[in-house]
Amino acid sequence: MLHASTLEFLTDLKANNNRDWFLDNKKRYESFKQDYHHLIGLILEKLKQSDASLSLVEVKNCAFRINRDIRFSKDKTPYKTHIAIGISADGKKNQKASYYVHIEQDACFVGGGIYCPMPDQLAKIRKEIAFFYDDLNEITEAKSFKSEFRSLSKDEGMYLKNPPKGYEAAHPAIEILKLKSFTAGKTFDFKDSLKANFVDKIVGQLQILKPFNDFLNRAIEENE
Repeated sequence: MLHASTLEFLTDLKANNNRDWFLDNKKRYESFKQDYHHLIGLILEKLKQSDASLSLVEVKNCAFRINRDIRFSKDKTPYKTHIAIGISADGKKNQKASYYVHIEQDACFVGGGIYCPMPDQLAKIRKEIAFFYDDLNEITEAKSFKSEFRSLSKDEGMYLKNPPKGYEAAHPAIEILKLKSFTAGKTFDFKDSLKANFVDKIVGQLQILKPFNDFLNRAIEENE
């Protein structure tokens, strides 16, 4: 769980997203950062018990800087106003499926998978889905998966209107093959992160996503 002061800092930062305010509240930021990293450590410690591929992953591999990259953005506010936790066996290389927790006022969610894979990764994943659709279907139709996540995400812009090149419209997995991102997630309330059972609940949801991440990583690794 997080401290209430951490959520208060995020809320205040969102209302005062400028360098002067940030410097005036540097001590609050340091407390926020400590709490943020502590939460990662708790989640990571429990998640490692069910996912051996994370054995060498450290807190620093899962945390993100608070500074925004504004070089190519119309939004020039300098700081992120959310907590992001990305947990992957390859750290921040973005070559494997990952677990993700996002804590932001009115925009909290937990999920996993691969978001916008590179063209070579996308080709490998689609190939695996095409040949082993039954394996993926077993994962996504499992009672626990459907109860928590219902189905794979079909975010706007992340779904082709027509079958990808090389795949027939009649393929039984065509609706999944049309995806450009392979993720699953669910939302939660901002204040849920203050509850004593928050870490256990989040870890439980991430553990449900492990077979899905394993399938995606198998696709990337076996087709290399």
